[in-house]
Amino acid sequence: MTTKHVIARTGTTGLFALALTAGAAATADGQQAPADTVVLEEALELSLVHSPQVAQSQATVTNAGSARRRAWGSFLPNLSMGGGASVQSQNRFDPNTQRVVTGSADSYNGSLNLSYQVFQGGRKFSELQRTESGILEAEARMASQRFTVLFQTRNLFMNALRQSELVQVAEARVARAEESLEITRTQVRVGTATRSDSLRTRLELANAQQARLQGRNQLRSAQFALGRQVGADGPVAALLPGNLDPMPLALSEEEIVALAESVSPAVLAARAAASTAVSAERSARASYLPSLSASFGSSWANQQAAFSGGNTSWNFRTSLSYTLFDGFQRSQNVVQASESRRVARLTEDDARRGVRQDVDAALRTLETQEQAILIARDAVAVAEEDLRLIRERYSVQMATILDVITSQVSLDQAEADLVSARYDYVVAKAELESIVGRAL
Repeated sequence: MTTKHVIARTGTTGLFALALTAGAAATADGQQAPADTVVLEEALELSLVHSPQVAQSQATVTNAGSARRRAWGSFLPNLSMGGGASVQSQNRFDPNTQRVVTGSADSYNGSLNLSYQVFQGGRKFSELQRTESGILEAEARMASQRFTVLFQTRNLFMNALRQSELVQVAEARVARAEESLEITRTQVRVGTATRSDSLRTRLELANAQQARLQGRNQLRSAQFALGRQVGADGPVAALLPGNLDPMPLALSEEEIVALAESVSPAVLAARAAASTAVSAERSARASYLPSLSASFGSSWANQQAAFSGGNTSWNFRTSLSYTLFDGFQRSQNVVQASESRRVARLTEDDARRGVRQDVDAALRTLETQEQAILIARDAVAVAEEDLRLIRERYSVQMATILDVITSQVSLDQAEADLVSARYDYVVAKAELESIVGRAL
């Protein structure tokens, strides 16, 4: 069944409803949607798997765990062992006597050494606390990166759906232009319209076809962007996830703001960074205290390859060191660490205020888009009725073809505005969820 026949049987309202539910179906003129399709949940999972940013964040968490293990290792002694053997021939030249002598000069030795930093001015504990805070910061930043990637994926997914529906709107525009051209040609044949009317409707049809081509190109680009996000080598079509109409949020505005301040990945990362800066400052100040270390060693030597016999020895040493002057290096390190701590605290406070601002902006955007959807729906209904009346008046020569074309263009714009309003609401909700770090 052709598009023209669909219009004749369903009317403009039915055509637009058909366009909005078409999703990733085949377009007109034989152009098919990509074979690969994806639902929203699958796209979100694949984007986390193939995201270089998430992989980098995971590597940072792994490195932070290694740093913590190294900090714990500083509380344990260093243990090393060694050994050696020296074997010479029976006949050898003695440089002292300038003669060739006979006899074995083989030697074997082994050693075991143990050293431990007894006191470093509390630096070990500061480093341990710093690495603990570093893990919290890395995990918070990874969570923030995950929600950023999820938001990007939702945005790309919804943009692919948006462009798909805008292509359907363009298809509806072409269908209406073809219908108007058919009506005008009929009017010209019966002598109630001029050739200029036919030319104007043909021009509107050309404009509609041009808009349809641009829409298809934008859809292709959006599907390639979605495919790249989910790790595909080509375009991927998004499948409509169901009802996209506005739904009440799971939490009140006050609860959302409080939740954002307490569990937002951005705030948690800033808080952990501030704690890390405090530990780094303590570690820098520890350089003003002396260091105490102890070591123990045991060695064995023998001229035969046997564990029996031979000579053994041991040693135990303690050392205390204190830097009297190092060219103001310690002072510079403390000043830098102190300033970093102050900046980190201010960054944490700013992050908390920034989250409140972002939450409020997202909530206001949701409210605005809810109203925009209602207004756009009313505009579509008004534009449909206006086009119906204008066509009736044109059929009895009470309106010009310019009036018909103007009414068609108004309906085209109203339908496009409705599509944009619906998806702008979905994107705004996804942005709010990325701020608070959970689904709403």
